Amino acid sequence: MYVDLLPPCNAACPAGENVQAWLAALRAGEPERAWQQLVADNPFPAIEGRVCYHPCEDSCNRAELDSAISIHAVERFLGDLALQQGWTLPAAAVRTGRRVLVVGGGPSGLSAAYHLARLGHDVEVRDAGAEPGGMMRYGIPAYRLPREVLGAELDRLGQLGVTITGGHQVDDLDAERRQGRFDAVFVAVGAQLSQRVDIPARDAGRIVDAVSFLKSVASGERPAIGRRVAVYGGGNTAMDAARTARRLGADEAIIVYRRTRDQMPAHEDEAADAEHEGVRINWLRTISAFDGPVLTVEVMELDDQGFPHPTGRFDTLPADSLILALGQRSDTGFLQTVPGVELRPDGTVVVSPSMMTGCPGVFAGGDVVPGERTVTVGVGHGKKAARTIDAWLRGTAPGARPTHDLAGFDGLHLWYFGDTAVRRQPERVPGERVADFAEVVGSLSVDEAGYEAERCLSCGNCFECDGCLGACPEDAVVKLGAGLRYRFDYDRCTGCGACFEQCPVHAIEMVSDSLGVPGGVGVPGGVAVPGGVGVPGGVGVPGGVGVPGGVAVPGGVAVAGGVGVAGGVGVAGGVGAPDGETVPEGAPGKVER
Repeated sequence: MYVDLLPPCNAACPAGENVQAWLAALRAGEPERAWQQLVADNPFPAIEGRVCYHPCEDSCNRAELDSAISIHAVERFLGDLALQQGWTLPAAAVRTGRRVLVVGGGPSGLSAAYHLARLGHDVEVRDAGAEPGGMMRYGIPAYRLPREVLGAELDRLGQLGVTITGGHQVDDLDAERRQGRFDAVFVAVGAQLSQRVDIPARDAGRIVDAVSFLKSVASGERPAIGRRVAVYGGGNTAMDAARTARRLGADEAIIVYRRTRDQMPAHEDEAADAEHEGVRINWLRTISAFDGPVLTVEVMELDDQGFPHPTGRFDTLPADSLILALGQRSDTGFLQTVPGVELRPDGTVVVSPSMMTGCPGVFAGGDVVPGERTVTVGVGHGKKAARTIDAWLRGTAPGARPTHDLAGFDGLHLWYFGDTAVRRQPERVPGERVADFAEVVGSLSVDEAGYEAERCLSCGNCFECDGCLGACPEDAVVKLGAGLRYRFDYDRCTGCGACFEQCPVHAIEMVSDSLGVPGGVGVPGGVAVPGGVGVPGGVGVPGGVGVPGGVAVPGGVAVAGGVGVAGGVGVAGGVGAPDGETVPEGAPGKVER
């Protein structure tokens, strides 16, 4: 029987993108359709293609063959191409008349606003900053994320009808909700308060926190930091602060971190880029005192459990200024008076699986809830919150997400694929980078982006290679037409397994014809659908009605050649997407986030 499995890239994406689907559209020579598929889940591909740490690539099965697909580079290519070509999003077909307040204009809040607007709701974003973007604007330096790219993608929210009010600090949420007649609220104020540590210092004016430092530079200021700068911390913010210091003229930028390289929270690429630009990293050190221009550090050692402990041995390092990059926390004091909202000791908000707080109609996400703090995680929270808010406003339950087995590397038959080297993005040489804030990493060309899309193995989902058609000795495989895949003629099929053995992507599974599918009813010669009743023959028809030669789809519409998804709409190819939806136009891939 034909199956659809979950590609590991889709499973790993914090934003819930159907990566395999938009790669397939680009491979088919349809870049605008690829972009439309991408922005169905992620509103900011040009931004994300630059700043996401691409866990999808860490999970890519292609890495076991030669090297992972450069998914983030192709995403950036599509995002940039959309800006160049002026591609636009369709407006919501029906306005609901319901009003939603989003508190916070960072990645999570703006993602929620985007998805809520596309669902037909009226949305207003209120943010304390003068301009929207949150840490995307004030925390990520321009050499990683050019401000013209940021501004161009955020402009799409206005085109969807989202109102963004800057310079608006929300202090009384109940009053704002009541006076604005908002039906629901999404709180996404981020984490922009720096953690502090007491360091004995003769001149405290030479100590600054990394968030304030990066924000001042992003606002056009050039703070005086001296020739030698020390940064305390081991996260991505520490790397950005040190690299920014080099661009402001510091001859030496030193990072002091209390653990080892393997234990640092910063992404490995960020640390490597910093070192390429002349930043020195001092591992297993803590700062004991700062008496500029001298920094006193204590040497640390790891115990058997990997925890650092002081040794009583000290070194000194030259430093004219010290930047503290020891993490951030959220400013959620304004929620303390909201009935039902529970705050953790660290200031983060307790939410249910639907992202709603204990106060009905008040939801929260992004850095303000416990979890990993990245732009992509925030964007994913915003999308999930938008869908649960939409369901809450409509008085319905959020759509159940389909479950599918993961398409592992061991299940693939790789005879079809040859070794192909990944295409690398161009980069400025380190000596040039530190002279200004121009973007360091360039984009793939049209041919390179298409080449990377071609490298996709289409793990777990049929891409119509015709291998099964040619391998079957009994002519039991029937091709249904472009985009419609195939069906088995079980009157001819002998169960020899030739089709299964040659299928490169594990889109065929061998099962006994006496076995049904869990949750479904097996029918001789047919396909059982979880939660539904199979009908002899295995091909569905529009209308969701099972007929001889079809698959019944509970609650949805079946389409010839596809397997329906319970609670959703079946498409040719039977490909599920987030939250029980299906992917239009038969695009391969699934997402379960």
